[in-house]
Amino acid sequence: MAPFLAYEDKGPHATTALPLVLIHGHPFDRTMWAPQVAAFAPDRRVIVPDLRGYGDSPVVPGITPLSVFAEDVAALLDELRVPEFVLGGLSMGGQIAMECYRLFPERIRGLLLADTFPAAETPSGKASRAATAERLLREGMGGYAEEVLYRMVAPYARPDVVAHVRRMMTGTSAEGAAAALRGRAERPDYRELLTRVGVPTLVVVGEDDEFTPVGVAEAMHAALPDSTLCVVSSASHMPNLENPPAFNKALTTLLTHCDQTRADED
Repeated sequence: MAPFLAYEDKGPHATTALPLVLIHGHPFDRTMWAPQVAAFAPDRRVIVPDLRGYGDSPVVPGITPLSVFAEDVAALLDELRVPEFVLGGLSMGGQIAMECYRLFPERIRGLLLADTFPAAETPSGKASRAATAERLLREGMGGYAEEVLYRMVAPYARPDVVAHVRRMMTGTSAEGAAAALRGRAERPDYRELLTRVGVPTLVVVGEDDEFTPVGVAEAMHAALPDSTLCVVSSASHMPNLENPPAFNKALTTLLTHCDQTRADED
């Protein structure tokens, strides 16, 4: 059966290195991970899906809970015969990664949580997400993209990064984005879950991130039993694109740790 999600699957399959699975945020697509695919696929398998409603994956209107996104990821990895892996996500992708850990922790050998937050949505946040969903359906993605562009990336971001982020946002389906916003508004609180995470975890945040400030990342780091915190300079909400060398250096350390932990257990 063909996988439901569009995806890229790069790098060697016959290697002792754990596969790396990366989940994009809203309203982006799998191309946001291009610097990481380029950096890590020469030595390990790297899988980057488009979530339902985004990129080249099918658009499903209505409401898409985080659990559905997580189940889609699991189904894709079943199709690709990937039993265990290091899982990473940014922003909404980080929340989906936490949901994946809630649903199938036995498959996850390491976590990357980038520019994300674990708390449930507030009443005002729910109202805001609902209003934004209606706006996107009414107006499309263009106006919204321009309004949030220089919060997604810093005002000093390179022009090619700005163009890439704008292209992803304006290319996203309004129906898919609205469904995700509605589902994300109903997400559970993951803060207690973080205290029970039993794998090495990297918490990353851009030093100038307004959506998920450094203090939120510090609290996540404090809650996780085995975590490292990396605050990426010269970056806002998308440090993997804004400052790939710093982001990739931290991720390399996590992957090396996870590979060694599995080797020690074998």
